[in-house]
Amino acid sequence: MTGAKDAGGAAVNRVIPGRRRWHVKENFDLLLFCLPAIAVVITFHYIPLYGVIIAFKKFTFRRGIFNSPWVGLANFERFFRSAHAGQIIWNTVAISAYSILTSFPAAMLLALALNAFRHQKYRRVIQAVTYAPFFISTVVMCGMITLFLSPRVGVVNTMIRSLGGTPINFMGKAAYWRHIYVWTGVWQRMGWNSIIYFAALSGVSPDYHEAAIVDGATKLQRVRHIDIPFLIPVATILLILNFGEFFNVAFDKAFALQNDLNKSVSQIISTYVYQLGLVDNDASFSTAVGLFNSAVNAVLMITVNSVVSKLSDNSLF
Repeated sequence: MTGAKDAGGAAVNRVIPGRRRWHVKENFDLLLFCLPAIAVVITFHYIPLYGVIIAFKKFTFRRGIFNSPWVGLANFERFFRSAHAGQIIWNTVAISAYSILTSFPAAMLLALALNAFRHQKYRRVIQAVTYAPFFISTVVMCGMITLFLSPRVGVVNTMIRSLGGTPINFMGKAAYWRHIYVWTGVWQRMGWNSIIYFAALSGVSPDYHEAAIVDGATKLQRVRHIDIPFLIPVATILLILNFGEFFNVAFDKAFALQNDLNKSVSQIISTYVYQLGLVDNDASFSTAVGLFNSAVNAVLMITVNSVVSKLSDNSLF
């Protein structure tokens, strides 16, 4: 950096190429503050990456990772040739796509609705009620779902029985499982996911709304032409990130709601990897399936980001 003066005599800082440097001494406290997070990321995300080679070996605990025989792509071929591969991939895609199509707009609609709701006291109550389910443990949530939908003592079937209907074994019917999984997830996470949209809407200047009111715009028109355009950049980034986890359907909830009657639709990649790796003790095969899962997520995120970058300026990178 060098000092210079413009035509009016004001000081101007110029950056000379090749003269940039890290100001470690000036920012030492900030760098020190980041060290724990950097250590955690390196320890738990980068160091374990050497274990990925298990996917290309016939791993045994006795021989270890490096001494186990190399089999190349045999584990991947075994997965794609198995009778379960197509169904498992389809189940994962169906649940993930269903979740994005429902939970993604639900959080945005909640934020828009509450932002247009001017009664501050009641709005805080509604926000607290919608945030609360997020803090319920997944295991507890699945227990509540199973209990509410129980054919004998469940609240839902009690109401059906009182109306003269026949109780339904919701958790035993494959046709209902995806709907139960997705919509309970929407209920649990909708309020929490809307927080980032509230943050974006808080940056909308009141002047825009005041000018629109003067021009005679209705509340719906103001939401459409003022609020939604401010949300589009945030929504675009979140959509890209969601596609980056497209195949990472939550294992804990799927496993807790899974049983032999609905396994044809509830068996997804994460539960399949658990069964192979821990139950069947086939570490190589489960690692290969997990690596395939991560690779597809990476490709999807890069592809969606590339498409978005060509259509708008709101891409992630």
